Amino acid sequence: MSGASSDAAVHAEGITRSFGSRRILDHVELEVGQGEFFSLLGPSGCGKTTALRIIAGLEHADEGLVRINGVDVTRTPAHRRPTNLVFQQGALFPHMDVARNVAFGLSTERTDRKETARRVAEALDVVGMSAFAGRAPSTLSGGQRQRVAIARALVKRPRVLLLDEPLSALDLGLQLQMRRELRALQRRTGTTFVCVTHNQAEAMEMSDRIAVMAHGRVEQVGTARELYRSPAGRFVAEFIGENNLFEATGVQDGPEGVHRAVTAAGLRLPLPEKSSATPKTVVAVRPESFRITSPDTPVAAGRATVRSAGFLGARVRVVLEAPDGREILVDMTATGPAPSVGESVGLTVDASDVVVLPPAAAGGAPCTARPAVPGSTR
Repeated sequence: MSGASSDAAVHAEGITRSFGSRRILDHVELEVGQGEFFSLLGPSGCGKTTALRIIAGLEHADEGLVRINGVDVTRTPAHRRPTNLVFQQGALFPHMDVARNVAFGLSTERTDRKETARRVAEALDVVGMSAFAGRAPSTLSGGQRQRVAIARALVKRPRVLLLDEPLSALDLGLQLQMRRELRALQRRTGTTFVCVTHNQAEAMEMSDRIAVMAHGRVEQVGTARELYRSPAGRFVAEFIGENNLFEATGVQDGPEGVHRAVTAAGLRLPLPEKSSATPKTVVAVRPESFRITSPDTPVAAGRATVRSAGFLGARVRVVLEAPDGREILVDMTATGPAPSVGESVGLTVDASDVVVLPPAAAGGAPCTARPAVPGSTR
């Protein structure tokens, strides 16, 4: 990563790691800014935890460099790096109360008692656990134990706090609460956070930027909005939220050879200005970008048949069957009446909401939306 910022909190360059014949990381490049909440997001087995462990010094790369605050730490052992790691489950010492758990790391550094007490009190106050200093870990909830684990990491004042699936062991309600708390904590302390997760909503809610990983590579780095609205390829388009993917079967040109629309799944999908497309080009349309209209609307992309309509609170999820039999997902607000099963409706979409995926990323099996399930009621 030539030209990388010299003041980056974390800079990983060309990181490669294999276990036997299996390559886990393949020339991974990452740059995390100072004071940033940065997430590594991807499915199981994509290499994100291995990347985090290499940053922490718990694993060593076969190739590549790791710099923290501009210092090359590639061969520096974990205990000498300005980082600390919080695991899925805090793994607190059951025979120690909360305060002694938090103080443990300082005791190994021979920090004097007065300074230790001051920093433990400060760390517990930051995570909202001051009132629990004398409690045993067994008396705490899952969320409270994780907050103590974070305090134990923060008390050593790391330049970079690393979190490995920190919320995955909590129930959904606690996960939602801890997302907000972690983000607020990061902003309050100004510490750089690097978080590994497979949960898209978690990463999108908490992070300043996200690196989406697959098969040991970084597919795209960006804000949640950038990844959602402008995916760089098919994997990101499918992995971040839900998407309707269409393989074009034809292209309609406008003036001066500018591509104006593609035909796919029996629909006519308008293209953003100056877009380039060919038959086999893959385009993506989010469910909320489609609008259901009357079948004779002049600007409609085409007609489709309603297979199901399910109420989901603020929205209604409508499953349509396209003219070629494929399934299309459409989200509409729940304020108006939902269409009836079996009804023929029109579909329309703005050109700005149609994303043309790069040819190199559009390979693989055809993806002309999902096959419809006759009589589906989901």
